[in-house]
Amino acid sequence: MKLPVHSFSTARRTLLVGAIALAATLPVAAADAVRSEAEAERLAALRKEAQSYEHGEGVPKDYARAARLYCDGARLGDAEAQFNLGWMYANGRGVERDDARAAYFFALAAKQGHQHAERMSRFVGSPATTTPECMRPPEMPEIPTEPVLPSSEAQKKVISLVNQLAPEYGVSPRLALAVIQTESNFNTQALSNKNAQGLMQLIPDTSARFNVKKPFDPEQNLRGGLAYLRWLLAYFEGDVSLVAAAYNAGEGAVNRYRGVPPYAETRGYVKRIISLFRRDDHPYDARITNPSPELPRIRLLKGS
Repeated sequence: MKLPVHSFSTARRTLLVGAIALAATLPVAAADAVRSEAEAERLAALRKEAQSYEHGEGVPKDYARAARLYCDGARLGDAEAQFNLGWMYANGRGVERDDARAAYFFALAAKQGHQHAERMSRFVGSPATTTPECMRPPEMPEIPTEPVLPSSEAQKKVISLVNQLAPEYGVSPRLALAVIQTESNFNTQALSNKNAQGLMQLIPDTSARFNVKKPFDPEQNLRGGLAYLRWLLAYFEGDVSLVAAAYNAGEGAVNRYRGVPPYAETRGYVKRIISLFRRDDHPYDARITNPSPELPRIRLLKGS
C-alpha cells in the first residue's frame, strides 16, 4: 500500500524559518502553533525520505533504511510513520513478518485517530509487550575507559574538564576530544591565521554566538565549543561527518554543497574526526534547533 507523500515548497520553508525566529515575541499559544508547524514539516520530510527508500523513488530501494527512518518518525510521534512501519511488519515488506510488532505500531497510530491503523489492528492480534529497540531513547556513546590521546599533565587536565562538561551539553566526551586534538592539539593558547582561538579554535563570530567572553580561558572555550557541537548535532540530526564538516567549514558550506564540501582541508578534517570518534552517528536533542532544510536532499545524495 502506497501512501501520499506530503511536500513543502522552498518558499513555504523560507517563510517558516522567519516565523520561528519571531516566535519568541508571540503570545504562548501562537508560538506553540509555530513550533507545531515546524515539527509537522520536519516529520513530513522524514516520512517522505522513508517512503522514497521503501518504494525506490529516486533512490535504490532500501527497506532496512526505510524501516529505520519510519521508526525515527514513529518515535517522534508521527502517526503516519507508525502506520507505515506497522504495514511493513504486517506484510513482511523488506523486514521479517511480525504481527505482534505490526500491532504495536498500529496501536500507536490508532491512539492518534489513524483510521487505517484502527482497521488493521483487528487483523494482527495483540501488540508486542516489549518496546522495539528503535523506539527507545538513544543513549550517549560509551565514554572510553582509557585515554584515546597522549596524556601529558596539561592534556590530562583538559580531558578531565571535558569529561566533566561534555555531558551537560549532551555531547560525547570522545567527540569533543577528537575536535580538540584536531583543532589545537590541547593548546589552550592556540591562535590560527584565521583568528580561531583556544582549545576548540573558536572564531570571534562563534564566540559571540555562544557567549564566550574569554576564548583563551579553557572552561569558557570548551563551553562555547560544546554548545556549538550540540547545535550542529541537532541541525544535522547526529550525522558526525556533516557536523565535523560544518565545524571546519561552516554549516552554510555543508548546505550549499549538500554534504561535505569538496575542500581538501575539510575532507581531511572529517576523516580525522571520524577516525578518532569511531562512530558515524551521535545522539542529538531535537529541541535545540530545527534540522537543516537540506538534510533530506543530503541523505538522498548519500544513498545514491
